[in-house]
Amino acid sequence: MSVKVSPKYQVVIPEAVRTAIGISAGSRMEVIAKGKVAYLVPVPDGADLQATLAGKLDQAKVRDKKDRKL
Repeated sequence: MSVKVSPKYQVVIPEAVRTAIGISAGSRMEVIAKGKVAYLVPVPDGADLQATLAGKLDQAKVRDKKDRKL
């Protein structure tokens, strides 16, 4: 898919791409340039991160520093 850059340097992300990566109006995106390629990476908001991490960090499984081998 190709898009045209507007005079204000804006581009429209095609609907198929927006749907595939789960972004909507107001979503934050990180823009990363590597060589001549630009990557648009969705930045999850706090609620998304909280939902993703829910139940992942069980405090009972976290070892104290004294329990770690050096």
